Amino acid sequence: MQQLSQNLSANLAALDRMFGPSADYYAKEITIYHCKAVILLFDGMASLDSLWTLLLDAASRQAPPVQPGQCCTGMQAYELILHDSAFPAENAPVEDMDELTKRLTAGMAVLLLDGCAKGIAFSVQGLKFRSVGEPSGEGNLRGSREGFADLLRVNLSLLRRLIRSEQLVQEAAQADTGMRTEYAICYCKNKADPAMVQRVRKTLAAAKPELLLDSSYFVPWLLPGKARLFTPVSYTERPAVAAAKLCEGKIVVLVNGSPSAMVLPALFCENFECLDDYASTAVFSSFLRVLKYISFYLTVFLPGVFVCLAVYLPELIPPQLLYRIEAAEKATPLPLFAEMLLVMLILEVIREAGLRMPQSLGHSVSLVSALIIGDAAIATGLMSTPVIFVASITAIAVFVTPSLYEPATLLRLGVVLAAGLAGPVGLAGAFFAFLLSLSGTACLQVPYLAAHPFPQRPMAEDGVIRRNYRRLSQKGFNIWQRREEKECKGRRNSLFPHWH
Repeated sequence: MQQLSQNLSANLAALDRMFGPSADYYAKEITIYHCKAVILLFDGMASLDSLWTLLLDAASRQAPPVQPGQCCTGMQAYELILHDSAFPAENAPVEDMDELTKRLTAGMAVLLLDGCAKGIAFSVQGLKFRSVGEPSGEGNLRGSREGFADLLRVNLSLLRRLIRSEQLVQEAAQADTGMRTEYAICYCKNKADPAMVQRVRKTLAAAKPELLLDSSYFVPWLLPGKARLFTPVSYTERPAVAAAKLCEGKIVVLVNGSPSAMVLPALFCENFECLDDYASTAVFSSFLRVLKYISFYLTVFLPGVFVCLAVYLPELIPPQLLYRIEAAEKATPLPLFAEMLLVMLILEVIREAGLRMPQSLGHSVSLVSALIIGDAAIATGLMSTPVIFVASITAIAVFVTPSLYEPATLLRLGVVLAAGLAGPVGLAGAFFAFLLSLSGTACLQVPYLAAHPFPQRPMAEDGVIRRNYRRLSQKGFNIWQRREEKECKGRRNSLFPHWH
């Protein structure tokens, strides 16, 4: 760690070696309080107009009287600026090159004085960032329209504006990467579990990702070990959703340069909830939640059940429907099992193409895909109408729960493979594997199926069926309370086994 020198020329030479070739590096030699100095900043990150207004104009008005032929020393000018002036300077001095680089890359301007081994930082950030707008990936009818921006400080201010309490803690740190990306851990200290907060803090500090461009890059360190279908963390771009999760005792991780906030731990039932559930009536919200559960299980199991019934158990299908399926399959060269897999893969290709290509070409993708699957595939006899119908229903149903798109897609393919190769036995095995993957998932000692596992407690206060919001508000929900209740019950059972 290179310390700053009292010699201004030596400091400038060291900085020229570090940032000299960079086009955005700006160093301006000035005289302030009759002392030689230099202003350092990165062009486009600090506001020059604010800097000159705050520093040079104020210095000209507040210049201390000196005797003819004399000038202030660097330490005298440093003390005058930091303690005896109205300059909006940072309280903490800059004493080494690492701290100087950190302040410059944060958009601050740093003043170095000749004869002083300390620098003064000024908060004159002029960073350009995407404006705060509504996120496109999370649609809501009611509630806030604000979405997280790409700048970390802006996102932290959005959370502070919603949670106006001293309980909100926002800890900022730099990741151990070459990019030195800044991230923040947010939690409410009166609700979050201190042990879990400390665990997350240590894990993120010890993580060494090659790059850190999003909060999801931390997941392999937070959840090490075996491969899993379901990841017990969630993501949101809405400050209102993040604030609600913080009030439930959860931990939110934000990364500079990304509008996506990671919330942990997450529960399986939360994938079927949204902000509109609490702005609508309890009856309608409960209906929508049941519909979302049905849609999720349809998108996972419907293609596999269709293949299993049509190939292995045709006697269970109504005769009229069976005759139509049989007539459609006779006109296609592929077996029904292979046909279903082909249609599902084509739908995934179309979905990925529509997601990645420019918006100006999006209509072309929709038109071409409709012609290929809706007309040409059937007209040429490559695919049958029942298979395309079933695959289309599953493709639409998965978008009802977009946060479960990735595991639902993999599970759907796995269920079709198991049902096509092993029939009813494979279908039952796939179902039990699905339950096992759910029950074996946890994050920060909170099971993924807690706090209201379905179907053990489908009529819970805020489970599959939601109660009136006035009744829900009588008792706040904390993500850690159920785990604490279970721990207390376990300790009571071990102390007083005769109670049972």
